[in-house]
Amino acid sequence: MNTTADFPGAKSIAASISANAARLSDALDHHMRNSFQPESRKILRKFHPSEVSELTGISMSNLRTRHQEGDFPDVETDSRGRRLYSAEEIDQIRQVMARTGRNGDAYLPGRRDGDALQIISIVNFKGGSSKTTTAIHLAQRYALRGYRVLAVDMDPQASLTTMFGYRPEIEFAESGTVYDALKYEDPVPLSQVVRKTYFHNLDLAPAGLLLSEYETETAYALQHKVDPPFTQRLAIALDEIESNYDLVIIDCPPQLGFTTMTALLASTGLLITVVPSMLDVASMAQFLEMAGETVRTLEEATGPIDWSFLKYLVARFEPTDVPQSQMAGFLRSILLDQVLNTPMLKSTAISDAGMTQQTIYELEPSQVVKKTLDRILESVNGVADEFERTIQQSWGRKVE
Repeated sequence: MNTTADFPGAKSIAASISANAARLSDALDHHMRNSFQPESRKILRKFHPSEVSELTGISMSNLRTRHQEGDFPDVETDSRGRRLYSAEEIDQIRQVMARTGRNGDAYLPGRRDGDALQIISIVNFKGGSSKTTTAIHLAQRYALRGYRVLAVDMDPQASLTTMFGYRPEIEFAESGTVYDALKYEDPVPLSQVVRKTYFHNLDLAPAGLLLSEYETETAYALQHKVDPPFTQRLAIALDEIESNYDLVIIDCPPQLGFTTMTALLASTGLLITVVPSMLDVASMAQFLEMAGETVRTLEEATGPIDWSFLKYLVARFEPTDVPQSQMAGFLRSILLDQVLNTPMLKSTAISDAGMTQQTIYELEPSQVVKKTLDRILESVNGVADEFERTIQQSWGRKVE
């Protein structure tokens, strides 16, 4: 058996790797502190009247009239006298319209009596398929639309957690993540790890590297028949807080292990992201085959697994790329209406925003060329709105 003694450079390589990790961690910490100064935590920008109108469905003229009549709360104005709205104020306006507007229920799209909590896993077998990008943009869009949303980070890499302004390798190095609620020895209630975020109506169950322990612990637990099994652990954890939310959006790791299966088996619906390239589609086909075999095996042991919906999202799409367009058409010819009509476009606006752990909803419109921002907003909003209709249909509501 070889040891590090057989390789004189091994210790120096290990030391170099550790030193690189420390330097990167310090640099990232400095970068994030500069990005978010003077606040120690991220804060959400305010929204312009046109954005409020688009989010709520209230016309610009009705928005002005309601303010003049004193129906809506007073809000901040900019140097030009234009109103600026916080997410909380948008929510207050939505509540007023629900009480006083025509067809008031339309302003409160979340759960009603008898509606089940919708738990949606964003999955793919391959990294780089925009899972995290999709998860955070859907979560934020739905929070702004009036849903009560819980984002659950099930990936030990914790990219979703980082996007919320946390440093998981520092802040959650020993505890405080979803792992604490899933672990087999002394689990805690999920409510103890859920954190309020700077985004109104949007909470986070963070992840960290410790979550990777769940894979090996689950293998041991299966051997020793530890209850409850992995097939039920997240579902049980979510039961404790299910009345607090309308939607749970789960960012899964890019492999079909116990962590991903735990998420899938707690879910009511799945959204699978796929980049329209031959390699990515082949990888997804492999993922689907493995997932199908795994689910069939689990169903033999636990009974039928019933998802309300399974949808595919074409991600990182470039309309001018002919092979991509052909592959997207191929996917739609095979998977039919399971593929969302609206693709998630590849955009420099998203990648540039990600440099400071922001999404397109957090960017100030003045930070981006208007044409670029309008193009990606049309795409992301289109994806979210189309998928929202699927969610509404799962509650048995008529969708126009």
